[in-house]
Amino acid sequence: MASHFDSVTLLITHYNRSSSLEHLLKSYRALGCSFGDIVVSDDGSKPEHLSRLNELKEEYSFNLITTPENRGLGNNINKGQDAVKTSYTLYVQEDFEPAADFALHFGNALNMMDEKEELDIVRFYSYLKYPYLRPYKNGFSEMLIKPWGFNYKKIYYYSDHPHLRRTSFFEKFGRYPEGLKGDRTEYLMCVSFIRNKGKGLFFDDYKALFYQKNSEAEPSTMTYRSKWTQSNNFFISMVRDLYRQLKYNYDLNR
Repeated sequence: MASHFDSVTLLITHYNRSSSLEHLLKSYRALGCSFGDIVVSDDGSKPEHLSRLNELKEEYSFNLITTPENRGLGNNINKGQDAVKTSYTLYVQEDFEPAADFALHFGNALNMMDEKEELDIVRFYSYLKYPYLRPYKNGFSEMLIKPWGFNYKKIYYYSDHPHLRRTSFFEKFGRYPEGLKGDRTEYLMCVSFIRNKGKGLFFDDYKALFYQKNSEAEPSTMTYRSKWTQSNNFFISMVRDLYRQLKYNYDLNR
């Protein structure tokens, strides 16, 4: 059954992963899902990937936004978002694939955004469950921000993983900072989202609506996380969690 979302632009950020992008676009076509527009924002990919992007552009009729050199995650999202003309933006990175029941849950999310103007975002995927949730409806929960809540993961009230947002997002939360590493860019948007009193929903089955696909031929480009942030050593984990709790609360309340 075909599903067309005329008020939504599918915004895809891309960098040197044209096969992954093709897989994502094919997945939506196979599901019968279409959008008011598709924007692919490329971050200075290699010539062979740019060549493939131009071929895919002809097949899938998307708006390709390019840059002559790699300028980082913030610039890539900013210039892509600037090209969106519809009321809503579905932001997806090129290495994701929607699940078979995507249209049903996405349609519910879109209806809930239409019903409740104060909602800024609906999140569909996450590595970890957001720690403070209140059941809402249709398999979604409302995210609650508790500034002095013990769980430091409250900072991830916003995430760059697949989500639906209002295209007016920048007017309330500002543009993504540029010239920084991806993790830092996302962190600063998390802080802005909380400071500016963002409100959002979280899909309860948060690993079932999108699947992240990383092939050997096109592995993830997010490879710069330090050993300190990833270590499972008990002492390091304890110190790291305490540091994050103090830092995050400081950043949110200064």
